[in-house]
Amino acid sequence: MLAPEQELLSSNKPIKYGELIVLGYNGSLPNGDRGRRRSRFALFKRPKANGVKPSTVHSTCSPQTAKAISNKNQHSVSYTLSRAQTVVVEYAHDSTTDMFQIGRSTESPIDFVVMDTLPGCHGKSDTLSSQSTISRFACRIVCQRAPPYTARIYAAGFDSSKSIFLGEKAAKWWCADSQMDGLTTNGILVMRPRHGFTCESKPGSWREISVCGNVFTLRETRSAQKPGELVENESHELVDGTLIDLCGATLLWRSAEGLSCTPTPKHLEVLRRELNAVRPQCPVGLHTLAFPSLDRSFTGSTHDEQPWAYLHCGHVHGYHAWRGRRRLAKEGSTEEDEDESESKEEMEQEPLREGERECPLCRTRSLYMPLKLGRESGFYLDSAPPTHAFNPCGHVCSERTAAFWRKLVLPHGARGFFPACPFCMRPLARDSKCVRLIFQGLLD
Repeated sequence: MLAPEQELLSSNKPIKYGELIVLGYNGSLPNGDRGRRRSRFALFKRPKANGVKPSTVHSTCSPQTAKAISNKNQHSVSYTLSRAQTVVVEYAHDSTTDMFQIGRSTESPIDFVVMDTLPGCHGKSDTLSSQSTISRFACRIVCQRAPPYTARIYAAGFDSSKSIFLGEKAAKWWCADSQMDGLTTNGILVMRPRHGFTCESKPGSWREISVCGNVFTLRETRSAQKPGELVENESHELVDGTLIDLCGATLLWRSAEGLSCTPTPKHLEVLRRELNAVRPQCPVGLHTLAFPSLDRSFTGSTHDEQPWAYLHCGHVHGYHAWRGRRRLAKEGSTEEDEDESESKEEMEQEPLREGERECPLCRTRSLYMPLKLGRESGFYLDSAPPTHAFNPCGHVCSERTAAFWRKLVLPHGARGFFPACPFCMRPLARDSKCVRLIFQGLLD
């Protein structure tokens, strides 16, 4: 077996630990990925290790002493217990790990800049939110430089002075090993799926990660001072498919091994062409429907061949202006009876709600939305054809991918948990979260 140093030279390509993918952007930020601000961030083995690990604990520091320790050219975490007492934990260099930091700040210590995700908003605005709930230095991921390249997550990141500060009001406590630990203001939540990120995946429980990487149940509220219960039999190790919530944006961790089994953008393009090659028809306009190319669909605009669907029954059409029709007359009734019956039934029928229409094929009422292929391949659990659409956004993906995401509840800032489409983060409908699409033509 090759030594870790030889492994990089033998392959002539950098070793990838994994990738972080931001939910809600479907492959790219609205204005494109640039520098450290992007929808997908790959973690590669660094040329030189930059990891750190706890070393000396200063337990009875005055504020002046704590400041002097923090000003030293090394990493440290300061826990303010009172105005007169601060605990400072010094961190020493760790030559066996690489550290990557995530947060809202654009300062140099942050490797991956993440801003708040607005559900369903793919506009051209690229401004930073002044009301962001994401911490400037939200969390850090530490990867082992030797196989199996285990990645672990910790709350809070080091700032430009190599320091982490937990104020007097932050949740903090002494651990059994004489170390201090604590939680950040809005917390870092993780969800590790059962059975990995495969077709057998099942959503796990959401947990909170501490500054030292311990696992806790959720607090009563997102920023409560009292921590949840310690979960001793669970780890802060990232497995393929782990979700990381920063209270404003949610990231999906895909391991390098998991990505090797995931469909690529090229594979999704092949599936799109195969779908279009069957030439599905609009049953009203009687013209051929076609999904636009993945590059063209970045614009978010619709076109004449764009497939639309009724998101309750799943019948696929082209766009048409027809909203509903009067009920058909019963056999044997006179014209006067028909008019009276139709008038009575129309009065009894509830009016169409905003955005709602009546399907011409089955008379079912539902939202009528344009269909858009899910372009972020990292969200897919398999390579099956796109047959299901999320309701109400209309993003299309494979059946098993839709089944996994519709069962998963995602944090939405501090407002609670509910299912959402991974491609745009729009909350899913309560009654019918996704629907099997019914095309008219050889597809059926």
